Amino acid sequence: MRTLLGIAALMVSSPPTAGFHYPVSSARGNTRQRTFSAQSVASSYSTVSFSRMVLGMATWSNGQAIREYQDFLATGKSELDKEDDRPSVIVRSSNPASITPLTDAIFALGNGDDVVVTPNEALPVGKYPIYITVPPYELREFIQNLSDEWKARAEDFVFFSGTKFCGVVEPILRDFGMCRDTMSQVVVGFTLPPPGSGLGGVARMPEDMACNIGTDAYGEEKWAGETQSCGKWNGAVASRLDRNGIRCKSTFYREWRRAMWERALYDAVWNVVGAVREDETDHLQVATYFEMEASDMMWELVNGLRGGLAVTLIYGFEDRLFSFAEMRGKGEPCELRDEMFDHILNVFPGKSRMLWEYCNYAKDKKGLLQRSNVPPVPSELSELPSPTRQGNMRADGVI
Repeated sequence: MRTLLGIAALMVSSPPTAGFHYPVSSARGNTRQRTFSAQSVASSYSTVSFSRMVLGMATWSNGQAIREYQDFLATGKSELDKEDDRPSVIVRSSNPASITPLTDAIFALGNGDDVVVTPNEALPVGKYPIYITVPPYELREFIQNLSDEWKARAEDFVFFSGTKFCGVVEPILRDFGMCRDTMSQVVVGFTLPPPGSGLGGVARMPEDMACNIGTDAYGEEKWAGETQSCGKWNGAVASRLDRNGIRCKSTFYREWRRAMWERALYDAVWNVVGAVREDETDHLQVATYFEMEASDMMWELVNGLRGGLAVTLIYGFEDRLFSFAEMRGKGEPCELRDEMFDHILNVFPGKSRMLWEYCNYAKDKKGLLQRSNVPPVPSELSELPSPTRQGNMRADGVI
């Protein structure tokens, strides 16, 4: 699938000029290792029992995940509870300059009866989800300054992650004890049109970004970039999105968290790898022309997630992310914004050496991230190799 999409992309897209290129020798070595690992998994898979095959190779990361599933089975229900959409409250920033397209998108997906408030206003009486659409760089202050009335309704909050507007909010929520099973959270897998993008000066309706990337060994459809929700109001979220033709998967928190970090990986790697180029680069071009660099950086960050947060991404994440970029990345510019640095880039545990090398290059050579506190790279790596790349061939002749 990726090969065919890549060929199609080459036919319609011209290669951007590369600012620099990470050593390809190490990338090739990693590729061989990953191929070997995949073959090892395939060979060992044939020895598992039939009962495990029927379960679709379900993976349980820890005792908490097992308990969640056992508690669910104890209810006697065949699926997670799903509540219908209802008039809700949407919380936007008090600063007009900080209102994000997420606010308009959530309102547009409703029935026109939602109430939009700022954090200093009173909440209506009733039972309803409270969609928190303040930007991540205002979220900590928002939670710290909650009134008693708002604190009493904290279990009804719905938080968003993913895309260049929402980023990763887990570190903030964790500081306030809000990373728990019942807290409602959403990984955004739909477009967030800016104001004035539609007819009459209003924003266009959000559209689904989920991609069908084929079927697995059992004939089940595989999806990339889909919206996922968890927590108390996951059913209401799914109902609102489903009604508007947006695919939304309702799941348990532990599985949702893996999907959230997978999206975080995409937002960080694709924007960093593309932003350092001489020419403006979109996500499709990163997947087409800078695959090795993106892959190397992804695996470095994945190893950090596994060691630092005990998060193991679901098998096949690399194929899903590249497929998503190839199918949805055309025209999506690679951007690095100072206000989102601590919510898209500076969120991964571990040393993240390659990520910080690219960020320092962007700061020193491209004039980006000037207000961000980018961790310095080791002195021996301060001079990066810079062979340029044209199409699929580097300037030094290596294909």
